[in-house]
Amino acid sequence: MKKFSWGHGVVVALAAFIIFILSMLFLFPNGQKNSEMVTDNYYEEELKYQDVIDAKKRADSLQEKPVYSQDKNGIKITFPKDYDNSNTTVKFVLNRTDDQNLDIHKAVQLDASKSFLIPAQVLKMGNYTLRLSWTKDKTDYRLDYDVIWK
Repeated sequence: MKKFSWGHGVVVALAAFIIFILSMLFLFPNGQKNSEMVTDNYYEEELKYQDVIDAKKRADSLQEKPVYSQDKNGIKITFPKDYDNSNTTVKFVLNRTDDQNLDIHKAVQLDASKSFLIPAQVLKMGNYTLRLSWTKDKTDYRLDYDVIWK
């Protein structure tokens, strides 16, 4: 029986490294599944991002903020009761974190109860980022929520 020498150690280390690299290739291919860009116009939106930061600060400084709730009918966004919705435009974007084909972009009008509903029929099970933006008297506001639809 031969003794184990440094040459054998090099061969074993090289074989272990090759097996490790091959296992990364074949056992973990799901790393590329979530590699979509959030937007195709990244640089243009980056230049406008200071406006988004300002809108988020204004929304954070509000006494009462819009809230969302989930039930079997969908996601309901409710503005405060004393909110006057004249001269107001409300938009929302539901970004799906793993598939941009499931994103929802829409401008809506608030109903009499100062709310609107995103119906369950357009939602698929998974994680979303709800970006709620509204303009009131030429002032922009924006809130972001992480939503898990089950």
